Amino acid sequence: MNSKKDAKFITMGEILLRLTPPNYGKIVVSNVFEANYGGSEANIALALSNLGVDSTFFSVVPDNSLGKAAIRMLRSNDVHCTPVLLSTPEQTPSHRLGTYYLETGYGIRPSKVTYDRKHSAISEFDFSTVDLDSLLENFDWLHLSGITPALSPSCARFVLDCLKTAKEKGLTVSFDGNFRSTLWTWEQARDFCTRCLPYVDVLFGIEPYHLWKDESDPSLGDWKDGVPLQPDFEQQEAVFRHFVERYPNLKCIARHVRTAPSVSENSLKAYMWYEGRTYESKQFSFHILDRVGGGDAFASGLIYAMIKNFPAQDMVDFAVASSVIKHTIHGDANIIDDEQLIRNIMNMNYDIKR
Repeated sequence: MNSKKDAKFITMGEILLRLTPPNYGKIVVSNVFEANYGGSEANIALALSNLGVDSTFFSVVPDNSLGKAAIRMLRSNDVHCTPVLLSTPEQTPSHRLGTYYLETGYGIRPSKVTYDRKHSAISEFDFSTVDLDSLLENFDWLHLSGITPALSPSCARFVLDCLKTAKEKGLTVSFDGNFRSTLWTWEQARDFCTRCLPYVDVLFGIEPYHLWKDESDPSLGDWKDGVPLQPDFEQQEAVFRHFVERYPNLKCIARHVRTAPSVSENSLKAYMWYEGRTYESKQFSFHILDRVGGGDAFASGLIYAMIKNFPAQDMVDFAVASSVIKHTIHGDANIIDDEQLIRNIMNMNYDIKR
């Protein structure tokens, strides 16, 4: 991993306008919505930038007030947006910024997301016009997710081209499958994300990927078949081992495991394979203010810990603590500018800081 303190990070994906009824309200009875901006890759750039990492975001947004407002928010958090393309109606005919509506759950009522992102600017853009070699020049780390390729065939080609170019240029590459059932099917996601694995150094999650016991005969099953949603240490270690045996390019695999006795109270812990060994984090139980972006906070926490060359056990504990603290923050992104605050959570030190 690149442990330079001045490591330069870049990520690419869609930024969305998020509209939320206040006070855990329902859309059907709301006439007021709180506006925020989010999206998996943007969330990670925001979190890392607030922790002092040199972070850049690439996307395509319409050249209108909505697109400019989204970029203004990123820039206000010190995310570099120079590569972002403000598209014209000729380039992206629908000329839309993707939107999603969030009903925040409470108690036994789960949160609900309604997407309005079809024909957004990034999904209509022709990425063959982008010079990837130039775009990725002078960066040390690239992060991508399985959400972007689900948006359109051109986005899927772009993600694969980014992975290949980053690998050729020697960047550390992280990837989070981030399955979204409203965008594509489980099999489509598995087929595509599996194609990404040979180019990945740091993998978040163990799905959606094929990990056939025999690649020439899928009928023999997948090594992940039968593994429960809350695996024990030995079950998780076995899955990690099969991933690394199939893809020796993987330098780290990490996933968080959630237990949800109610919508408002969850527990999190994580497993990480790193340098030939599996680590298990502490388990945290907490009340939830806003769950969206918890997985992105886990990813950004681990990326930060790896860039800063934390000890392995601290890496996975810091990642989980980053996710836990995000659940106490409104909005999509983990806007924390104090590493020590996350370390206090990591060490289960909850006393008031004066």
